[in-house]
Amino acid sequence: MSMWHGDRAGAVGPGGQEWHGGGRESEREDGRGVEGGAERGPGAAGPGHGLAQSWCLLIALHGRIEAQVERALQAGHGLSVREFSLLEVLSRQHPGEGGHLRMGEVAEAVMLSQSATTRLVSRMEDRGLLSRYLCADDRRGIYTDVSPSGLVLLEQARPTNDAALREALDEAGRRPELVPLVEAVRAL
Repeated sequence: MSMWHGDRAGAVGPGGQEWHGGGRESEREDGRGVEGGAERGPGAAGPGHGLAQSWCLLIALHGRIEAQVERALQAGHGLSVREFSLLEVLSRQHPGEGGHLRMGEVAEAVMLSQSATTRLVSRMEDRGLLSRYLCADDRRGIYTDVSPSGLVLLEQARPTNDAALREALDEAGRRPELVPLVEAVRAL
């Protein structure tokens, strides 16, 4: 949920302050100008900025990006963001020592509970995108690999994912309160 309501000048932030983005001399409803004419609302990340507001802005940025990437992946490849992430994580496994992830590690990597990850893997296995097998060293352990058709789909979906990420960041970068976060993501 965004801390700011509205997209342009006149947006209302937490506590009811109004932000009038624009020109060189921006001024808030409380009469304080924005230093240097910066076009940032009081909710923008910066010095003296509240941790809760920063967290809410980060959640807003994540939500915007995830929604845009989800639409692009679904439309182009019939994949959800979680499915793409699972294929991406599993495609980086290797046959050497420590090269395969157990289900608990996979769940952690894709930010799902272990039971949700198991259900996701089952659905993707039913679609022929993944395969599971028992660990040779520990018969209780189950590993999951990306199938050849899963690898093909992943390769086809990567450009779509990357383009949707770039587009979502570009759009978010036009929102003054998200600019510092977008710049931080791009700097990674």
